[in-house]
Amino acid sequence: MGGVPLPDFPDSGQTLIGRESELAEIAAALGVGAPAGHRAVLLAGDAGVGKTRLLTELRDIAVGSGWQVVAGHCLDFGDSALPYLPFSEVLGRLASSAPDVLDDVAATRPALRVLQPGRRTMQAADPVKAGDGAAAVGRGDLFDAVHLLLDRVAAAAPVLLVIEDVHWADTSTRDLIRFLFSRPFANQVAIVASYRSDDLHRRHPLRQASAEWGRMPGVVRMQLDPLGPGDVRSLVHQLHPQPMRESEMAGIVARAEGNAFFVEELVGAAAAAGSAVPDDLADLLLVRVDRLSGPAQQVVRAASVSGRRVAHELIAAVTGVAPDVLEAALREAVELHILVPTGNDSYRFRHALLAEAVYGDLLPGERVRMHAAYVAALASGRATGTAAELARHARAAHDLVTAVDASIRAGDEAMSVGGPDEAADHFQTALELLADPAARAEVAVDLGYLGHRVADALIASGRPGRAYSVVREVLEGLAEDWPPEQRGRLLVAMATAVMVDETRLDPLELTEQALALVPDEPSRLRATVLAAHARAHAFNDNVDQAREVGAEALTLAETQDLPRLASEVITTLAALGARGSEDVRSGLEEAVRRAEETGAAAAGLRSLFLLGRWHQDRAAFEPALEMFRRAYDVAVAIGQPWAPYAFDSRLIQAQIATVIGDYAEALRLADVSGQAPPAVPESLLTAMVVVVRSVRGDASAYELLPQVRAHWHKDPLIAITAGPAAIELHALTGDVDAIVAEHDAVVEAVTALWREFFHARVRLGAVALGALATCAAGFSAADRGRIQGMSATP
Repeated sequence: MGGVPLPDFPDSGQTLIGRESELAEIAAALGVGAPAGHRAVLLAGDAGVGKTRLLTELRDIAVGSGWQVVAGHCLDFGDSALPYLPFSEVLGRLASSAPDVLDDVAATRPALRVLQPGRRTMQAADPVKAGDGAAAVGRGDLFDAVHLLLDRVAAAAPVLLVIEDVHWADTSTRDLIRFLFSRPFANQVAIVASYRSDDLHRRHPLRQASAEWGRMPGVVRMQLDPLGPGDVRSLVHQLHPQPMRESEMAGIVARAEGNAFFVEELVGAAAAAGSAVPDDLADLLLVRVDRLSGPAQQVVRAASVSGRRVAHELIAAVTGVAPDVLEAALREAVELHILVPTGNDSYRFRHALLAEAVYGDLLPGERVRMHAAYVAALASGRATGTAAELARHARAAHDLVTAVDASIRAGDEAMSVGGPDEAADHFQTALELLADPAARAEVAVDLGYLGHRVADALIASGRPGRAYSVVREVLEGLAEDWPPEQRGRLLVAMATAVMVDETRLDPLELTEQALALVPDEPSRLRATVLAAHARAHAFNDNVDQAREVGAEALTLAETQDLPRLASEVITTLAALGARGSEDVRSGLEEAVRRAEETGAAAAGLRSLFLLGRWHQDRAAFEPALEMFRRAYDVAVAIGQPWAPYAFDSRLIQAQIATVIGDYAEALRLADVSGQAPPAVPESLLTAMVVVVRSVRGDASAYELLPQVRAHWHKDPLIAITAGPAAIELHALTGDVDAIVAEHDAVVEAVTALWREFFHARVRLGAVALGALATCAAGFSAADRGRIQGMSATP
């Protein structure tokens, strides 16, 4: 007898990911495809973790090994569950696959017929009534009949019986499962009973039953844990074969928490450009909350406003309910696996997506009132929290004054602990709240300081273009009578962003305007402006002017007790020597030493980078790599791996690795798995992957080109890096039109941001000519004429 197909286990056509060891374990435990093992396995796992997917693979192995597979499912009918429902389903399948055996057993065990689909009565579950209205059938007769049927079917070939979702089983079904677990079979019958472990609250009837079953001889328990991050990434790639930005990927990995069903839903939502919890997933998650009592639901809703985690003192202050009522509500939420107690007297939602779903289900007015309660609790000191928490709640509660102040404090706190991305978000939030002139009149804020801070944070997080745009918007929105010193700070912030971004803008124009706005008298602000002005002169190769302004800036920084700013100026001055001279090297080494002494990490980072470039220009790759590694290590230590000079150090290491043929190292440096890079750095590193793959003749590089091209307009270096590699890929297929089109596309992208005749254009043209020469042997006469015409075009 062959295997029985199971339409209830859908054939996804996809490879099983991350469950190979569990599949081997359960197959070996049951003796499927191997010598006989145990009689039964209890398979537990959270909803959506992948139990059915695992059982589908087990079914395939069993059928491939000549087993017969039958399955039954328990359904959630609440208190109206139909007794023995999964076994009725099993009999329905055997009526098709083994009708003779079923008829023979039913002839001697008539109690069996009452389980056949279509013959169920509406009488009470126990005792079971005969389908023909005969006398009541005893449970023992029915249990013996089911046991005998499975044994007789297994005489032809081993049988795998699968009962899914036993957490919904009625009492009679649980009793029959217990009977089958405890009674041995003459032939090989293996049983798997699966259930949701997150549904087993303290008083759930299956909790005690499963503990009892697990102690029976021949029964083993397996817990299916969440997938690991690497497996989740593989699953995402399988579900979404097109390239996905690492920030999106990391978000799905974090939110799904290893749950396969959550992954599928979030990938679908990402494809639809949605950021909220998908409706179907939210509905599934909220079913558990709906089972709570009214007070417990209110506490859980209040907890969701806090986010994933909430402290006991905070939820107590926000809800304002009596301690005994609060404790009862929290206990109920814990027992239903909605909240999980954690250390330090707090609770967290079992799943992050559950917290999101509950919060998303709040009414708008309810949400505002709850956020206002959090603001009151945190601001009054009745509960402790961070400035970031206070800022978030105040903004949602429309408390403008508190939100602006807390956002700025939260940004400063984030920068102090190496979190420039978070700091930038907080500072930008404050600027958004102050966008309305009326708000500026209500809240006293130094916009020059705030603009400078947001620019520093955005630049440190690898987004200098965004920094320039944000500060320019602030500057353009200022009233005519706004303090000139604040305008000067904003202009310096814009100039700093321009000097680390690839644009046609001139930072010197901005620093000259700033210098004109700052009083010509010793002050910290003037020292800052002079330092930026000197750097702008150096940016434009005005060496003499840079030295003159830099000397004045250095003197003022030292007299104003600004050691870190002094280190920045020293770095600027050290890089002014003749290109490649030993004076530059020794000056930069001194700048590195000075920066380390004063704790000026940013200045040290820039000095190390420039020192690395000095060695790189002389083709001294080993000392260059050492400097770049040290620079990147400094950046990581201060939490700024995507900042200018930091990311550049990483990128140049990858470039040098390709030059010396260390492609494995280049790919390691280009791997952003588990990181959250800005779009431009990620595209540049992806371009390096394209380079390595093209060198190896790997056509899979084509798959990455659309992702890279999408960001050419943001940084010409992306096009300069990926374009030549793409041209060489086209040469492998002899695609002349693609070679020419790629060359022209790169030129167009670069000249739009730089200038028409950029240095890399020579190399680009050489690569294109070399690619065309590679294809020349296959040219037709028309192709030769066309190519000659193009090469003659200026």
